[in-house]
Amino acid sequence: MSFSFADVGAVRKGLADVQYLADEGITGVVYLAERLQKPVLVEGPAGTGKTQLAKSVAEAIGARLIRLQCYEGLDESKALYEWNYKRQLLRIQAERQSNDAESDGMWQHIEDDLFSEDFLLTRPLLEAIRSQDPVVLLIDEVDRVEVETEALLLEILSDYQVSIPELGTVSASQIPLVFLTSNNTRELSEALKRRCLFLYIDYPNLEREKQIVLAKVPGVGDSLADQVARIVRLVRQMDLKKAPSVSETLDWARTLVLLGVEHIGAETASETVNILLKYRSDIDKALKEFASCEEDFEVASSS
Repeated sequence: MSFSFADVGAVRKGLADVQYLADEGITGVVYLAERLQKPVLVEGPAGTGKTQLAKSVAEAIGARLIRLQCYEGLDESKALYEWNYKRQLLRIQAERQSNDAESDGMWQHIEDDLFSEDFLLTRPLLEAIRSQDPVVLLIDEVDRVEVETEALLLEILSDYQVSIPELGTVSASQIPLVFLTSNNTRELSEALKRRCLFLYIDYPNLEREKQIVLAKVPGVGDSLADQVARIVRLVRQMDLKKAPSVSETLDWARTLVLLGVEHIGAETASETVNILLKYRSDIDKALKEFASCEEDFEVASSS
């Protein structure tokens, strides 16, 4: 890993340049992760910018982003490497048709050839280890994998090397900057947590969410961005099954801009609430709240 950020301020500026508005906690952990060459475990509600952080860091330092999307049933062959069995079979069939493949020595040569680089299919983890260029490795939603796969990740993140029985040990020529994201759907092992710096990304405060809207939504004015941030904050205070994420805040702001809305009243919020909320029970609850607190909306919209 080549150092790209001179200090914490450089991290903040680099991320701001690629339109990721980071607070002090985020910038500090990113700086330490690069300097200490340690992975970062990023937890928090869905849609708060965990995945985008890794993407933005890669863009800011000009590194290649390699992403491993985790899911239940993910195994070594999809995460690390596997052999191209179809190509190996074709190679064997081709040799069988050749008179030169009669001897035992020739078959030994074929067997050695079958487990060479030409037949190796690299997956994200091995690809990140072998890369000669700067890499940001994103292991997304790590809490979705089984304990056995988590142990595989632990081994790789401890030594940054991979053992391939047929080829030997592959060690990283440079340590990738690693981000693991989790929605905390299950408890991760203490061993994995111990090897990582921890970062919790919550919903942004009012001013930061406003700035995110201004940075990410073309055509939105300061007043509308402020109204969006304030009303989303009111909605998040309701007892909902799923509070609106930052990405849903941005979708709502884009919708309002497209509709030419400059002032958000209770009626406008009710008509577009399906952009913010995705569960029928939450929408019904929000509609009832909107109808009963129109004065609060006026205050939020005029602040």
